[in-house]
Amino acid sequence: MTHSFIKTATGLWEVVIGLEVHAQVKSLSKLFSGAATSFAADPNTKVSLVDAALPGMLPVVNKFCIEQAVKTGLALRGDIALHSVFDRKNYFYADLPQGYQISQFYHPIVRNGFLEIDLENGETKTIHIERIHLEQDAGKSIHDLHPDKSFIDLNRSGTALMEIVTKPDMRSAHEAMDFIKKLRLILRYLGSCDANMDEGSLRVDVNISVHRPGTPFGTRAEIKNVNSIRFIGQAIDHEINRQIALLESDQSVDQETRLFDASSGTTRSMRSKEDAQDYRYFPDPDLRPIVLTEDYIQKVQESLPELPNEKRTRFMEDYGLSRYDATVLVSDLETPLYYEKVLKNLKGWKDQIEAAKLASNWISGELFAALNEKNLSIDKSPIAPEKLAQLLNLIGEGKLSGRLAKDVFEIMIETGQEPEKIVDEKGLVQISDTGALEAIVDQVIKDNPKMVEEYKSGKDKLFGFFVGQTMKLSGGKANPQMINEILKRKL
Repeated sequence: MTHSFIKTATGLWEVVIGLEVHAQVKSLSKLFSGAATSFAADPNTKVSLVDAALPGMLPVVNKFCIEQAVKTGLALRGDIALHSVFDRKNYFYADLPQGYQISQFYHPIVRNGFLEIDLENGETKTIHIERIHLEQDAGKSIHDLHPDKSFIDLNRSGTALMEIVTKPDMRSAHEAMDFIKKLRLILRYLGSCDANMDEGSLRVDVNISVHRPGTPFGTRAEIKNVNSIRFIGQAIDHEINRQIALLESDQSVDQETRLFDASSGTTRSMRSKEDAQDYRYFPDPDLRPIVLTEDYIQKVQESLPELPNEKRTRFMEDYGLSRYDATVLVSDLETPLYYEKVLKNLKGWKDQIEAAKLASNWISGELFAALNEKNLSIDKSPIAPEKLAQLLNLIGEGKLSGRLAKDVFEIMIETGQEPEKIVDEKGLVQISDTGALEAIVDQVIKDNPKMVEEYKSGKDKLFGFFVGQTMKLSGGKANPQMINEILKRKL
């Protein structure tokens, strides 16, 4: 276990964090009904009789949601239960029309599992997952449309959720934030959840306690439904300070559920925290147990896509990329697809590893910068991967220097034109004629006699000055490698 302590005037404190992640299953219909799950529909237009809990309505399990949960469990190295059961979790809330939530408590569909995160010191840490269970979502209460009334939208009622519960293994806001980043990426690779936190399809309950090192864990408070990674960090930091301040002033921390207020960056009390017995769980009499076979689990295992860590390892081994560069490329769904399309269209390179590294640098450098400026995702890039490959091929063929290629790239971003057409129209072909380059070098040497004398007296760092002057005199068109060779010979 990695420890990171907080030091105050009274001594050391240790933070303990566990997460309960509610991931909305990416499915066209709900967990127990055929109602649609589309986001941002008009209120109460995606509600079946089952979702509204009308008398006599019976739930029917969505098989696809079961598969998505199994897929997620396998990706997180969990143990898939051959026998799992849906239970009723009893509590009253205005947007819970049944008066209970169908969930899994005693026999969840997945137990155990783990996910590795990156620590701030460059090391990795394993966060253990206690369970993944399926449950139906509640509706939504809306309190800001009328001064005296609240409104209920049941569109979300019955939507399938995977609740992913971690062990209390995290010790800082950074660790919790990195866990969610990694989990969100895996869910998107799997296609089991779109993980759009701003739309509520991924919500996080953060459980936090503090204690003195070597003493039992403290009383935990739960921060409910935090919907952005940045807010998770802010909520944890505030809650740590709040709990330490209470304990240092000889007060106690209440076991309660709290809400995070993004406008003030603080948490506030919502209700006392219930224990499991308060919900009076019992098996749902309307639903049969879920029984899976080893063959079924094996088929789901074989359907798993290449996951981020596996893809990163392959990029490092096959393309010679650094861990950092490979991590950048696999950090979303679209970028690695774009990258490998670029590689597929690289031609004429003698050193394929050099070409692969150059492609990585251009994507994470020039392309990302241009897309960020235009607020575009890479799948909406004005430069298709095939066209970026054409640009890099011109560099490989010696027709363009890196500097000229950047000029061509800027025109491509604005116009979407073919790089070769831009080169021809603008006359940007790199000068690789030895005679022409020697004439330029001779002029540079003639114009800077004092610098030549200092260089020959031992100031080797001045070599860069001569390269820069030569490139400037050539309008950036000189072949850098040939310039270096001619300058070394003439100086």
